[in-house]
Amino acid sequence: MTMTPDEAQWFAQAVTQIVANVGKAVLGKDREVRYAVTALLAEGHILLEDAPGTGKTQLARALAATVAGTSKRIQFTPDLLPTDVTGVTVFDQRKGDFEFLPGPVFTHILLADEINRASPKTQSALLEVMEEGQVTVDGVTRKVGRPFMVIATQNPIEQAGTYRLPEAQLDRFLMKTSIGYPDMAHTVEILSGAAVKNRSSLVSPVIPADKVAEMADLATTVHVADAVLTYIATVAQQTRASEQTRIAVSVRGALAMTRTAKVWAASQGRPYVTCDDVKDLAHQVWDHRLILDPEAEFAGVTAALVIDRVLAEVPVPTTGITP
Repeated sequence: MTMTPDEAQWFAQAVTQIVANVGKAVLGKDREVRYAVTALLAEGHILLEDAPGTGKTQLARALAATVAGTSKRIQFTPDLLPTDVTGVTVFDQRKGDFEFLPGPVFTHILLADEINRASPKTQSALLEVMEEGQVTVDGVTRKVGRPFMVIATQNPIEQAGTYRLPEAQLDRFLMKTSIGYPDMAHTVEILSGAAVKNRSSLVSPVIPADKVAEMADLATTVHVADAVLTYIATVAQQTRASEQTRIAVSVRGALAMTRTAKVWAASQGRPYVTCDDVKDLAHQVWDHRLILDPEAEFAGVTAALVIDRVLAEVPVPTTGITP
């Protein structure tokens, strides 16, 4: 079953409404908000690499409020334990039995603030839930429900007391982007409303959480032609063939692009994916998956430059795109 044009138009209107609503709390960042909404509807997670005070917490809270969901925040620190993330089983003396106390992961939107400050052992506590939507504690597996998204943040400047995210952890993030500072006009607007400490409190629900899960299911029916799939696979393969990369786009990375491009196309009102969708998302979906050769990195090469070069070299198919 393939998404119909009417369904695509409804999907696009719903996404526009969600983005506009979240935009009440995160001013002037419609494209960045759209990336976050895309990750949510693709049932993926997003990593925000930003300086403090750019609205990352507001984004998570506003997105949860918009979809009538719950949000929780974990401040990652060096002494944080895995059980502080997933939950713990304790013995209840009154009941004479063991009881599971769920951790913060049991929510719709989880803000993992400064994730690189926690030890690798604690970071890895998120691997299972990010990949499979479930948590296993003391041999018992529990689902976290739908929708579920991790919005993780890390400070790109301050590196003291931090642990670099391993490649396996980075690969779990569907997208990586940054919010950045607002422009002058929106900064003035934010300052004029300084009395409101929590701008996400201004956001009212516009869509129920279960409807978000339905939208995610609908997005999987977007048509992706063989020509576009071949284009995605070729670009991924070319990043592996580059002498400037040590680790390139994996099969998981190519699958992530396919899932994300489906949502992106539907959010534009199209029931099919084009190669332009892939180009629009290439840096957000693929840059963080590349590990550069040390010599290339020393020479000033960046992951973005590698992706740009590969996109320029791989021919774009002109036929066989539409269903």
